[in-house]
Amino acid sequence: MKALLRLLIVLGVLASGAARADERFDVICVRTLCGHLVARLEGAQWAVDYRYRNNGRGPDQKEWLSTATTGELYRTEGVSTYGALIRDRFEREADGAAAWQSRVDQGRQAQPPAGAVYLPVDATPWWMGELARQLRDGAERPALPAGAVRAERVKQLRLAEQDLSLYALHGLDLMPVYAWLRDSDGQLFAQVYPGWGGTVREGQSALVPALETAQREARDAHLTTLAKRLAHPLPGLTVIKNVRWFDAPAARLRGPSDVFLFEGRIAAIRPVGSLQGLGVQQLIDGSGRTLLPGLIDMHAHVEPSQMLLNLAAGVTAVRDVGNSFADLSLMRQRMASGELLGPRIAANGFIEGKSPFSSQADFVPETLEQALAAIDWYAVHGYRQLKLYNSIRPEWVKPMAAHAAALGLRVGGHVPAFMTAAQAVEAGYRELHHINQVTLNFLVGKDDDTRTLLRFTLPGDKAHALKLDDARTARFIALLKRTGTVVDPTGVAFEAMYLQRQGAMNPSYTAIADHLPASMQRSLRAAEMEVNDGNAARYAASWKVMMDLVRRLHAAGIPLVAGTDATPGFAMQRELELYAEAGIPVPEVLRIGTWNGAKHSDRAQELGSIERGKLADLMLVDGDPSTRLADIRRVALVIQGSVAFAPDELYAAMAIRPFVPSAKIEAP
Repeated sequence: MKALLRLLIVLGVLASGAARADERFDVICVRTLCGHLVARLEGAQWAVDYRYRNNGRGPDQKEWLSTATTGELYRTEGVSTYGALIRDRFEREADGAAAWQSRVDQGRQAQPPAGAVYLPVDATPWWMGELARQLRDGAERPALPAGAVRAERVKQLRLAEQDLSLYALHGLDLMPVYAWLRDSDGQLFAQVYPGWGGTVREGQSALVPALETAQREARDAHLTTLAKRLAHPLPGLTVIKNVRWFDAPAARLRGPSDVFLFEGRIAAIRPVGSLQGLGVQQLIDGSGRTLLPGLIDMHAHVEPSQMLLNLAAGVTAVRDVGNSFADLSLMRQRMASGELLGPRIAANGFIEGKSPFSSQADFVPETLEQALAAIDWYAVHGYRQLKLYNSIRPEWVKPMAAHAAALGLRVGGHVPAFMTAAQAVEAGYRELHHINQVTLNFLVGKDDDTRTLLRFTLPGDKAHALKLDDARTARFIALLKRTGTVVDPTGVAFEAMYLQRQGAMNPSYTAIADHLPASMQRSLRAAEMEVNDGNAARYAASWKVMMDLVRRLHAAGIPLVAGTDATPGFAMQRELELYAEAGIPVPEVLRIGTWNGAKHSDRAQELGSIERGKLADLMLVDGDPSTRLADIRRVALVIQGSVAFAPDELYAAMAIRPFVPSAKIEAP
């Protein structure tokens, strides 16, 4: 009887869907059409084609999923953004068992929980919409292989004579994931990422700004609720008693001392117990702990929903190297009002050239005159640094750098295609981003197009053969030193790219993975690139050479700054570990993560060191990271000006298991 009923349902779907038009979507990157999604009803399943290109990369993916709300079948295949093979399959067997096989795992549950839904490793926006449609009743459903999911309607909107609802999906990530559904049939209308674009019904891209605004309101309401709960003001005078503290400019540990904070600034550093009867309002015990300046991530792409990760890890300031001016302005305003918690933000002005491989941004000039006008815009809007990108024409670099320098802006970024790092520095670059870009200096040929994935695969394939003690390397390092050029290696953005095989834990997060929700642990086993028997040894050897280049740069006196371009907070901790593993002494690593960041983002007068009069941006760590760098994860308290944050509370708000109990703030 049950089999007959299922057959009748399938036949009904076949009959009703025979003449149904395709569900077509545009993929929008910032304000530019960059791809498509097409969902076609084929019998009792949806067949999906998904593709986009931005910044010279993007996925090519096919997906099939059943129309039944129980999720009888799911399958996807294709190529991911960085070239890894996508493969994932789930089915409910005849006996009711659930079985799956993905690029990271495989499993079978003989008796899966009632109503369980399968969470693919790689899914398209259409699947996200179908999941939201199934969960519209608000009930929590068990997830396979692990976890639970639920949907909450958080916004309703009428646009272009259509009634739309925004659903927040909980259980897929540390913060809600959002999808817009049509009220008429519950199907996906759009999935947008404010400031970046998204996937929207074909021909409806003009509605994206309105969707982004409404989604921001819903997201920000959630974040404001957290901000009110998680911020602990420090009025009046606070003392951190009997604490060892890290002198970042000198790269050495001092104390123990009593460190006094007043009205958001460091007021005094005195011998333990030497000052009494001062009207202290808050007392924090620093015994057995180390006080450090807040970490500064010099390669961030700030997103409000991820800001708590920074604070929990002691990252109190960042440099954003690629974001829209409007979004950054809104974030800063909300942080100033206390509605949003996050690190202090300095920003690079981002300029990309127009090409088929462009990364879409506020300024994508087609001519040198337009590029110079973009520099003028950034200068009058308070920017101090610029990031140029892959599609800038090599002949533009020298006039752009000269124009920027005349206006007081420092130029750096990616090395434009058909140019070497040395040529970029000679033309006026004063900062190089990413160790792969630096390594390409010794590998790239005149016809190599590094606007493509070649900028990742070429170093992996060829860097292992480099001899870094040769005259060519010496000349390059001498050029960097003579010009005062800074290097931002972002090693953590590439470690897994060259080392991780499918199904293995991402090596950058091995130390923290078991603290994360099960769904995130699983996602960390999906490698970005296809490391296999044919290239694994070569890639690993090349990675070793790249990190040895980082060590040699530091040893030669080239300023390094610690940036991540990866998961906030956790990636910063790993970035510092990578420097230590490369051979840089740990105290100097901590200086790179604090003082160097402040100095080279033009904030050393306020941040980066523990000195009287500076902003009280501090992290209190259980243990001593100057001798055992792994202690950098044992953050007991974070202070940002006149507000304190308990990392265990911040992590708990994101369903992350805390690393240590937070330090108590007590009355004297």
